[in-house]
Amino acid sequence: MKYRIEKDTMGEVQVPYDKYWGAQTERSRMNFKIGKEKMPIELISAFAHVKQAAARVNSELGSLPEIKVKAIEKITAEILEGTLDEHFPLVVWQTGSGTQSNMNVNEVIANKGNEWLKEQGSEEILHPNDDVNKAQSSNDSFPTAMHVAAYIAVSETLQPAIKALRETFAEKEKQFADLVKIGRTHLQDATPLTLGQEISGWKAMLAKSQIMIEESSKHLLNLAIGGTAVGTGINAHKEFGERAAKEISRSTGHDFEASDNTFHALTSHDEIVHVHGALKALAADLMKIANDVRWLASGPRSGIGEITIPANEPGSSIMPGKVNPTQSEALTMIAAQVFGNDATIAFAASQGNFELNVFKPVIIYNFLQSAKILSEGIQSFNENCAKGIEANEEKITENVQRSLMLVTALNPHIGYEKAAEIAKLAFKEDATLKETAVKLGYLNEQQFDEWVNPQNMVNKK
Repeated sequence: MKYRIEKDTMGEVQVPYDKYWGAQTERSRMNFKIGKEKMPIELISAFAHVKQAAARVNSELGSLPEIKVKAIEKITAEILEGTLDEHFPLVVWQTGSGTQSNMNVNEVIANKGNEWLKEQGSEEILHPNDDVNKAQSSNDSFPTAMHVAAYIAVSETLQPAIKALRETFAEKEKQFADLVKIGRTHLQDATPLTLGQEISGWKAMLAKSQIMIEESSKHLLNLAIGGTAVGTGINAHKEFGERAAKEISRSTGHDFEASDNTFHALTSHDEIVHVHGALKALAADLMKIANDVRWLASGPRSGIGEITIPANEPGSSIMPGKVNPTQSEALTMIAAQVFGNDATIAFAASQGNFELNVFKPVIIYNFLQSAKILSEGIQSFNENCAKGIEANEEKITENVQRSLMLVTALNPHIGYEKAAEIAKLAFKEDATLKETAVKLGYLNEQQFDEWVNPQNMVNKK
């Protein structure tokens, strides 16, 4: 492999000839050969917005030449397009402030930008610290990028996925609005409801999750930018943070603003903990929905079997013809991962010492992973399972007719104890409720038919 020599304050370093990163990135790459978890590209894209905004504001404030701003704008645009992804090699397991990833971005922008400046015939030279990182510290630019990346992931990817699944359930709710089935509590038979009503509960869970995620995500709009090293804003113009936040808002289309207390913004990540808590709540609901679907579809002959779901792939390497609820299984594994991510984020966020939390990379890595797998898992479940849910009306009708809990409708007429006696004897003798009620002499056939009507038991009063 061909190398070039790069220099930093610690001396010379060999860097792969075809890569745009510099000495500090290479030192991190060599010193932290830990795992395969790379810094999320979504965070790198957020950094591009931050660096672009900083350059423009520094130009407005008269501290950065226009030609250098154009160079930074050009390279950050390329980062946002994804054409430079290979030049961001660093792993999550690095310095806890994310300094090395900040410098990775700075070095790539500077080195690639200098190529462009040379092509323009300019004698200006971009410096990764003095120009690209001007008026910033890793301590404020990294948490700023964290919030930008997290907000974009939640608002632009996760929320649309939830909305699509919610709309599918709304359609299924209408489709099965009048199909009476037996309810279940404690995994035991309960009183009837319609399949549409059951699905409406799933829809409402998603709607509530959307609201909680939207409300909590507003806290991510507060940015640490302008705080620099410890929150005092040293080496930055007093208007830099506010102006940079407005510029980030302009480029992303979201209403970011500079934090009113940068001392908090550097050392605390309670906003991310709060938002991820809403993601955890979503995951908990998805676990319930996915489990309901696979229970209701269990069988096809020896389970509940009240609904059918799409058969997407063979389910067994030994049992021919077996089909499994694989989309539910994937979604429940995703929920389990999100629960684990939440524990990691909460612990990491609790470790702020004095003016800085140094668990930033693992916090944003886990947050973005949760947002990504939830988004993609919901999309997959929707397209490959939820849209294909159909009712097994014959099985549903059979279960309703055989249910002993229809006896609940008799409570107002003959009392709880007599109704319970009917249910127990019917179960013992494998008889119908009607046969047993008449045999015990508590009512006649006409009264039973009038009082025990499943259709009348599903409507809210």
